[in-house]
Amino acid sequence: MIQSKRNSLFVAAAALGVALSGTPASAQWEPQRTVEIIVPAGTGGGADQMARAIQGIVAKHNLMKQSMIVVNKAGGAGSEGFLDVKGSAGNPHKLIITLSNLFTTPLGTNQPFSYKDFTPVAMLALDEFVLWVNAEKPYKNVKEFLEAAKKGGFKMAGTGSRQEDQIITAAIEKAAGVKFTYVPYRGGGEVAVQLVGNHADATVNNPIEAVAHWKGGKLRPLCVFDGKTLPYNEKIAGDAAWSSIPTCKSQGLDVEYLMLRGFFMTPGATPEQVKFYVDLFQKVRATPEWKDLMNNGAFNTTFMTGKEYVEWVSKEHTRHLNLMKEAGFLSTN
Repeated sequence: MIQSKRNSLFVAAAALGVALSGTPASAQWEPQRTVEIIVPAGTGGGADQMARAIQGIVAKHNLMKQSMIVVNKAGGAGSEGFLDVKGSAGNPHKLIITLSNLFTTPLGTNQPFSYKDFTPVAMLALDEFVLWVNAEKPYKNVKEFLEAAKKGGFKMAGTGSRQEDQIITAAIEKAAGVKFTYVPYRGGGEVAVQLVGNHADATVNNPIEAVAHWKGGKLRPLCVFDGKTLPYNEKIAGDAAWSSIPTCKSQGLDVEYLMLRGFFMTPGATPEQVKFYVDLFQKVRATPEWKDLMNNGAFNTTFMTGKEYVEWVSKEHTRHLNLMKEAGFLSTN
């Protein structure tokens, strides 16, 4: 009888504790206010387009109770955005979508942050790079383009300085024995517009950044910087599909490069908070709108979380350190 009363008192006390806390013991964490996606790059670029696509998918399919907004913070080669997130430790309502400037900006500018400052969430995709020229130009392949470029005076437009576009440009110069005047802009959208207006001779834009101009007959892709042709066979521009674009390597230009499209949280995020966003992104990836984005932008759809993602990011940091040294952007000491 005494034991029964004790059990009853224990159950009552536990129930009272739950009532006072207002949170059932089994409840999972979820955002309590608007979630910000910080884009450490300009508007119109690949990261910006992906962030806004996610925002739209989450809202359309009611994938979480709170709203989501996209905030561009491109200053200092993206350091504005990274430092904002680094300085928001313990705020689970702020995410950052990352690209290669996660590695290149702190290495090339000595800004006080590194990939280790942020909490990894998930890789949503890898982004391709394509060598683009204005469709009015006479060269139809890499050989013709490089022969023209070797005469000198060619301008290569790209996003930022000492970042992925300039790294690829330096790799082309080294592999092909050419020299470009590299002209930096704030975002991939602006870079594509510069090429359309013939203010540059070439770009190495991501597919999503130039696809509208390809469809409109303004730009021409010469090759993709991947080890294999793209797997997308749907016609994009006339009879041409992403799979129609040959690899640069197959045309004698031995340069390969893919880029991260992934998410991190602020320092100090808990496993429960990370899990919420991993689950959210899994739901996003299951929608037809996401599949359309992947097809339209010819993305590599690799998805990673947890230890696998952490190890991949660490290896990419080392790779970019070596690439930037080879390009002459860093001291080799």
